[in-house]
Amino acid sequence: MPIELPIYRSLTQAVEANRLHTSPAAGDLAPFVVEPDLPEGAGAIFTRTDAGRCVFLAPNTNLCIVHRDLGFEALPLTCRHFPRVAIADPRGTFITLSHFCPTAAAMLFREDVPLRIVEGPPAFPPGDYDGLAIGDEELPPLLHPHMLMDLDGYTAWEEHLVTRCLDLQRVPESVLATMVRDARLLAPWTPGARTLRQAIADLPREYVDPVRERSLASSLSLYDGVIAAVPDDLKPEPDEADLPEAFVRYVAPQWERFHPPINRFIAAKSFATWTAYQGRGIATIVRGIEAAVALVRVEAARLCRDADRVLDAELLKEGFRAADFALNHLAIGEDLALGWAEAEDLHMPSV
Repeated sequence: MPIELPIYRSLTQAVEANRLHTSPAAGDLAPFVVEPDLPEGAGAIFTRTDAGRCVFLAPNTNLCIVHRDLGFEALPLTCRHFPRVAIADPRGTFITLSHFCPTAAAMLFREDVPLRIVEGPPAFPPGDYDGLAIGDEELPPLLHPHMLMDLDGYTAWEEHLVTRCLDLQRVPESVLATMVRDARLLAPWTPGARTLRQAIADLPREYVDPVRERSLASSLSLYDGVIAAVPDDLKPEPDEADLPEAFVRYVAPQWERFHPPINRFIAAKSFATWTAYQGRGIATIVRGIEAAVALVRVEAARLCRDADRVLDAELLKEGFRAADFALNHLAIGEDLALGWAEAEDLHMPSV
């Protein structure tokens, strides 16, 4: 994690004044690494232990010691924002999480809090979150390539997608198929007698029956589309040997055990998505959510193949992490949205 020079100076002063201490697991390691080839603007980077953990990560709680002892403003920019994925538009600031963060991925398995959109949560204090900034003069998201949404209508669409995930035990493929249907039914809307919010409220309550994923073929196709959006110097080495067989043997028989965390993942992908502004309509948004779940299937198959065991919570968590690493940290968002926009051809009304 790079540390901006002013932050590095203030943290060094806090260490020297005994106001900041590294984790006991750090032992005698120096807290900061200073090298000649640091990222531009960085004064240092945080030292990591042999286990790969930041020296300021508290044992047991996994809380950031800098944040805990010195406050949010003492953090470097990367630490302030990761794993937050933010959009700031004329409505305000909207945040979801990158599940590449182990803590964020683990939260998908929590049963002690309801799934809902939360306004002003304590974990996200007011501030300038690094993310996609949409100015007052810029256009709102598209309903489809020939029709804009109003911001209230887009808010209603986000709320609708998250609501579709509230039945955590529902088959995720049913949730996804219902989102596809809802995007198709909403596409013919035009301004007039009903607002877009009203049209969304009038969508059928019934869910579409799921089509079970018996093979990995469609998921691999969506996976290939994501990898195509990764710059060449960041593309992972091809590693797809025996993945279809691993999916059938290790993943598919256990998939139904994990409907709740998968549906929470779908909900997270439905909110504060950059695809809304980078894509060509709501069908693009839904295709992006389908691609995210497809990546989880592919990564789960790879992890199960390598571990030679059936899917369990530990492997699924790593599957979520690997999926979001590709989506949020490797691929170029505009290129992802361009590929997913092919879905608009299936649902766009004639004009």
